[in-house]
Amino acid sequence: MQASLPEMVGTALFAVAIVHTFVASRFERLAQRHPAHAGVWHLLGEVETVFGFWALLFVLFLAFHTGTHEAVRYLEGLSYTEAMFVFVIMVIAASRPVLVLARGAIEALARLLPGPYNVTLYFVILALTPLLGSFITEPAAMTLAALLLRDSVMAQTVSNRLRYTTLGVLFVNVSIGGTLTPYAAPPVLMVAGTWGWDISFMLQTFGWKAALATLVNALVATALLYRELAALPQQARSAASGVPLALSAVHLLFLVGVVAFAHHPVVFGGLFLFFLGVTHAYERYQDRLILREGLLVGFFLAGLVTLGAQQRWWLQDLLAMLDPQALYYGATALTAITDNAALTYLGSLVEGIDDQFKYALVAGAVTGGGLTVIANAPNPAGFSILRERFDGGVISPLGLFVAALAPTFVAILAFQLL
Repeated sequence: MQASLPEMVGTALFAVAIVHTFVASRFERLAQRHPAHAGVWHLLGEVETVFGFWALLFVLFLAFHTGTHEAVRYLEGLSYTEAMFVFVIMVIAASRPVLVLARGAIEALARLLPGPYNVTLYFVILALTPLLGSFITEPAAMTLAALLLRDSVMAQTVSNRLRYTTLGVLFVNVSIGGTLTPYAAPPVLMVAGTWGWDISFMLQTFGWKAALATLVNALVATALLYRELAALPQQARSAASGVPLALSAVHLLFLVGVVAFAHHPVVFGGLFLFFLGVTHAYERYQDRLILREGLLVGFFLAGLVTLGAQQRWWLQDLLAMLDPQALYYGATALTAITDNAALTYLGSLVEGIDDQFKYALVAGAVTGGGLTVIANAPNPAGFSILRERFDGGVISPLGLFVAALAPTFVAILAFQLL
């Protein structure tokens, strides 16, 4: 595990960035105490800017240490496609025509189930929306689920217990819910082509287990919170949106097109520009596009990519040393401090591995994907959308970690015992 100076500096800054995510709220307090420099403290208090900030310092160090040309070449050698894709898919999935269709389908299904409407709506959102991640990609599923929760159950006065339980189950369910297909979950996508995993293999090996764990997590959360959910004021049926069906169909086509060309930024970027044109032309049927929120999430992921690339020197060797059982639990734990897609990619570079190793690596990576905001690429999107429903607009990373432990344990049982 010999490392160059840039790798050691990159690892140190990566560790600092992780710690920063846990103490970001303290910078908000500094902004109140020192209003003269409140802007800087607010910037450092935004969780979405953490990795981008420390990545910037790393790039400046790289430019000083190796020269500007080498620093630019390093950046150009990285892939920021995922960060751009998450930004684009967030904005399109959160547009009013798409949300109207999604909300209508979810509400109709919730009304078919027995029980108080708030209870059945909560269950349907947590049980089924994450599984859409296997088809419309995890970032889109996270965006839809977070927006539906924000504007329904969590729009009312609820306890912190409900807030954090919801967040923990949502993050875990989205992480495992994208494993029904080989193209929607980032950690699966990184290895599916290399290892020849098709949709039949994913359904038989991962999909049914993930679907069962997602259902159990949603059922347990709903049962634990039943009294509080049932006591909430009955929500009125959504009023007619006035959005023409043809416009909703056009938005869905944009969504499908971006998903289909998720690995081609030139194509999905062009589609996004056309999408912006359509929203401007039919502005009366639109709400505010979440451009700021999407850009912050994209910035977060870009910073994670920039610093994460410097972790190969220790992470790849560590993975190669583990047997399948230890690898599964090691991957689950490591995912909490590094993006799970980066973890599976580095594992795919290990030579001479067998099927047990492959299963343990990917299963562990998706199992731990809900423990922290950096564990899975869609998490920052859900974090950004839901945090306004938390006290002071602040989500405690420790609170998220604790809330995600129980649904993570359910995922462990599913992937290890079934």
